[in-house]
Amino acid sequence: MPRILLKTAFLLTCGITPLHAQQAADAVDPEMASDTSAFDTLSDAAQAALAAKNAGTPTSAENWMVAAANPLAVEAGAAVLREGGTAADAMIAVQAVLGLVEPQSSGLGGGAFLVWYDANSGAVTTLDGRETAPLAVTPRLFQTAEGEPMGFWDAVVGGRSVGTPGTPMLMEEAHKRWGRADWAGLFGPAISLAEDGFTVSERMASSIAGGAERLQTFTRTAEYFFPGGEALQAGDTLVNDDYANTLRLIAAHGSDAFYTGPIADDIVATVRTAAGNPGVLSAMDLAIYKVIERAPVCVPYRAHEVCGMGPPSSGALTVGQILGMLDRYDLAAMGPESAEAWRLIGDASRLAFADRGRYMADSDYVPMPTEGLTDAAYLDSRAALLEGDMALSEVAPGAPEWDHAQLWADDVSLELASTSHISIVDQYGNALSMTTTIENGFGSRLMVRGFLLNNELTDFSFRTHRDGVPIANRIEPGKRPRSSMSPTIVLKDGAPDLVIGSPGGSRIIGYVAKSIIAHLDWRMDVQQAVSLPHLVNRFGTYDLEEGTDAAALEGPLTEMGFKVNLRGLTSGLHVIKVGETLKGGADPRREGIALGE
Repeated sequence: MPRILLKTAFLLTCGITPLHAQQAADAVDPEMASDTSAFDTLSDAAQAALAAKNAGTPTSAENWMVAAANPLAVEAGAAVLREGGTAADAMIAVQAVLGLVEPQSSGLGGGAFLVWYDANSGAVTTLDGRETAPLAVTPRLFQTAEGEPMGFWDAVVGGRSVGTPGTPMLMEEAHKRWGRADWAGLFGPAISLAEDGFTVSERMASSIAGGAERLQTFTRTAEYFFPGGEALQAGDTLVNDDYANTLRLIAAHGSDAFYTGPIADDIVATVRTAAGNPGVLSAMDLAIYKVIERAPVCVPYRAHEVCGMGPPSSGALTVGQILGMLDRYDLAAMGPESAEAWRLIGDASRLAFADRGRYMADSDYVPMPTEGLTDAAYLDSRAALLEGDMALSEVAPGAPEWDHAQLWADDVSLELASTSHISIVDQYGNALSMTTTIENGFGSRLMVRGFLLNNELTDFSFRTHRDGVPIANRIEPGKRPRSSMSPTIVLKDGAPDLVIGSPGGSRIIGYVAKSIIAHLDWRMDVQQAVSLPHLVNRFGTYDLEEGTDAAALEGPLTEMGFKVNLRGLTSGLHVIKVGETLKGGADPRREGIALGE
């Protein structure tokens, strides 16, 4: 139960509409743009970083830098780096605080993908901490008695949508491989904030108000976010003793304290007894969970290597395909205000998303043409489709080279926008890019011991087949759902040049690709690249960020044959440029900062 110490009168509301098709579902954005008025107690350095972001200029540092979605979390990571910790150490402190201060986006009950550059070896390693489907799932998990897909919200709210969390084990695995600091001490800042209380930000309050009805489905969750029956408001001070106690157990006993014993028992009981929509997660699912090291996916672009997370993430493949198709076109000469440049970017994205829908899923369960999708000759053949001067009238998946035969039907899975991203460079030259999530805003709405459980299973396709042909991203026991998370490290001559990523559902891919193009082609600094208005096209409709200069392209893109939609596009990009000095950019659409020394 939270203790309310101070209340203000600020409250925003936002409606969320249930939708069934991915295009429509992605239009629902549970993440809110926000101001940063809740952070008036930050250190002078953090205040300066916030001022730099508000002024549209990057922050600079000589030795280390951390960029993340909440200043309190950034300060926790900075303290670790200041004391000689590595980027892996700092990530643990950042994630522990994020799970407290922005519970709608990520936390212990979710999963994450991590990309690591090791300064000693020069190697890029990717770790898969994605949630897994329980062993007891069946193909009919998200279908009605008639075999039709369930309504999205009918599937999300409750235990049915909960996958086995991966974030706690990923934190521990990163520390075992690359940490220097004492494990237990890394949880100190989050424990102190949970016990002493933190100020509820405008963004957190807005998210609570926007999801009020579903957040009050379950008693424990309702009591936390609606103490005394009233929604938390910006400026309230919130205490979470249960979360502090959970962190203490993990600090003392490692991730085993999460995957076995009382915490695991409570997770399973909460999922399996969720009123109206119980799930099938078991103690065995938690006990056998493993973080998996995957081969990174790297694609050349403008004399750089763009490296990220491979399957079950579609992020690196789809970002890589977009950039690979564009590499033959002179975007630099066109410039960021050119409708022709955005025609190329938009249709390259549509072609990549067509491949994504057909081929991409957990490669441990379905064969995937991973190498074929990023083969230079294949991308050249797809790029040739862009050579006209009008929008493509239609797009279809390509035919990449396979080392075996397989036929898949196009996917129909949903993916909403709640997620968070962390970028860190330490004094030793290591770089970390990690995107972390509980899927939809506030996940399944089930709360256990101070943290929320994910609804990650709804990232699977609700249909298993189309016209008798199997869908690659269908649900199966132990399988990891496809993701669009795109934690990325861009290399130049084998060393980090950019560390980047964002939340935003399947639009993450467009946000990351746009920012890389803005920096490498249009020579924008990282803050300019992050702040550049968004134009995102995945399935034919070109989303233009409302209230920005992107609106000037509505007419030209429409004349080219695109259907155009002006709407809010609330990314959360956090970028670090690595060079003689470090330069950090934090998304002005969110409350995060980039901080370094």
